[in-house]
Amino acid sequence: MTSFSSIRSLLSAPCPGGEVALRGWVYRTRSSGRIVFAVLRDSTGIIQVTIKKGNLPDDQFEAAAAASIESSVEVMGTMHQDERAPGGYEVRVSSLRVIGTALPFPITEYQSEELLLDNRHLWIRSREQTAVMKVKATLLAGAREWLEENEFVEVTPPIFTQNACEGGVTLFKLRYFDRDAFLSQSAQMYLESLIFSLERVYSITPSFRAEKSRTSRHLTEYWHMELEEAWVDNEGNMRIQEELVSAMVAKVLRERREELELLDRDPRALEAVRPPFKRVPYSKIIDLLREKGFDIDFGSDLGAAEERAITEDERTPVFVTDFPKECKAFYMKENEEDARTYKCADLLAPHGFGEVIGGSERETDLGKMLRRMEELGIPQEPYRWYLDLRRFGSVPHSGFGLGVERIVKWVCGLDHIRDAIPYPRTVARVYP
Repeated sequence: MTSFSSIRSLLSAPCPGGEVALRGWVYRTRSSGRIVFAVLRDSTGIIQVTIKKGNLPDDQFEAAAAASIESSVEVMGTMHQDERAPGGYEVRVSSLRVIGTALPFPITEYQSEELLLDNRHLWIRSREQTAVMKVKATLLAGAREWLEENEFVEVTPPIFTQNACEGGVTLFKLRYFDRDAFLSQSAQMYLESLIFSLERVYSITPSFRAEKSRTSRHLTEYWHMELEEAWVDNEGNMRIQEELVSAMVAKVLRERREELELLDRDPRALEAVRPPFKRVPYSKIIDLLREKGFDIDFGSDLGAAEERAITEDERTPVFVTDFPKECKAFYMKENEEDARTYKCADLLAPHGFGEVIGGSERETDLGKMLRRMEELGIPQEPYRWYLDLRRFGSVPHSGFGLGVERIVKWVCGLDHIRDAIPYPRTVARVYP
């Protein structure tokens, strides 16, 4: 049985003159009559293969000459050094088999963004998309490693819900048999219920926001990493965030430098990401923005332009703390020092990439929570079970939600969040 090697393994430990076997897809190809020069790709990289007439059976040579971009092939041959080839080596083919012939590929070098999105099922084969997906997987692996080391338990909250966590206007409503239900905006409330047995919990689930936002950082469906922690205040919550994010970035720097470089992302830009991160109160942020020419008042939320101005010169993420109540949700803990604000924080990525985490200490005073819900016109009945968490043995606790694609966008240096997920769902797109 033939033993096939990955391209990365061959290029990391080359064997000039040695027999090798590869399989993958034709990435580029050209012919000069008696010689076919092709670049083969697999999930690990690319390598040049040279097919010369007379070095293999004629029918195999003709098949190689006819194999178009994205045809899948198996090749055997010998490895040779060639400084002109990608990676400095090529395989001189002695045997070739076309596994799957490809029709003319609809994506060429210069294409519109719309065409690439319409053909997303094919564009995800690109080396850039492959690199992004590998970085994303490594970020998630780094998170899970840190979470396990710090005694967090992964749990599996529901996606169907009757509760609005982040505001009713952004819910996707659906008919659930004989009643109304919604797609989850956040697992937070369910995670809060689990801290009373497990103390430290997290989940990684899809979340859905029916926001009609056409920006470079919004998706209607995204992956959400959420944590809730018993016995943790807002400051402790921020320490968990900065340590978690730093561990995720550190794992990428250890394992995915090649992918970062392929994406033109200088790994050195991420090496400064180590705790502690700067903490700046919202009130000071308003003063800073006014100095920068923004017309903004206390109580205004921060948008993309404001967040960019705050972090454009920063090398590491920045916490903005103590937001006014009108900017945030009813379940956050009121600040004793300033009843206008909550004990909360948003984590903004550096260089203008914007918010990647939102978190807070949670309110434990049932009376305050009920008064706040009444002021905001929020009905109690759908939240009866959630309010029970304050009635039966509540403890100080905190939590946060991390937008996985936003972290990926920042770490990879992407222009648009749609490239941080294989199949982006936006206001304008639900195909393919």
